[in-house]
Amino acid sequence: MSAPFLGVFDSGVGGLTVVHALRKAVPHIPIWYVADQAHVPYGGRPLDEVRGFACGISEALLANATAECVGVVMACNISSAVALPAVQAKYPHVPVLGVVEPGAQAAAHHTRNGRIGVLATEGTVQSGAYRQALHRIAPDIEVYEVACPAFVPIVEAGTEGSEAAREAACLYLHPLEAHDVDTVILGCTHYPFLLPLLRRLSPQFVYIDPAEPTAEAVGQVLSSLGVQSAPRHRLFTTGDVGAFHAQLERLFPDLLLVSEVKSARWDGGLLVLD
Repeated sequence: MSAPFLGVFDSGVGGLTVVHALRKAVPHIPIWYVADQAHVPYGGRPLDEVRGFACGISEALLANATAECVGVVMACNISSAVALPAVQAKYPHVPVLGVVEPGAQAAAHHTRNGRIGVLATEGTVQSGAYRQALHRIAPDIEVYEVACPAFVPIVEAGTEGSEAAREAACLYLHPLEAHDVDTVILGCTHYPFLLPLLRRLSPQFVYIDPAEPTAEAVGQVLSSLGVQSAPRHRLFTTGDVGAFHAQLERLFPDLLLVSEVKSARWDGGLLVLD
């Protein structure tokens, strides 16, 4: 059996922000990343459908016959919200982590006025995952959630600097400014690519990217694994491999240098990693 690996997935390139943080937190572990671009974006889909995608990808990683998956990171907020408990229950002896709880913990730590905003997809807002997580931490925190349906298509298309991106960001930030929040959770892993724009428009906010605290949590869980030199990563997409390769060249050229890019496909409800 080949070397152990850490499985990570998202609907598109957004989860690569988590991969970037994980490469610093667990630099000795190969990462297999799945971008389910055949179904991107997840945010506007029915929650049961998203749960099916997330469970299917987790199953493909955890039940892989050629290598040992030592853990799964759902680098996708809506997947973390709707599928995490089911996968954790099915694989109780393997660490399965999401991004919602670490992001909520970080935001609760940073807020000074107890007012926290959440920019997220429609599905994550509908799930109430961040509101519930924050109220478990501190019941008196006020949470203001804003659905941002335009953000994921903007990032996937690489148009973060466009006028359409600026107009969308202004629209989504306005209600958070009106509610006088001091801390804003980026409740979708695509959104950190928009941080320069968000900070320029609303510099008064502390922006929380759940990628960093999630990577720290993974590092604590997997710190006992043996060290490997220069791990080789595998990056899969269920969409067009050429287009995915071009996105990697634009966003994470360093990751592309130490990775192989491969195709994945859905066969009914099963994901096949080629």
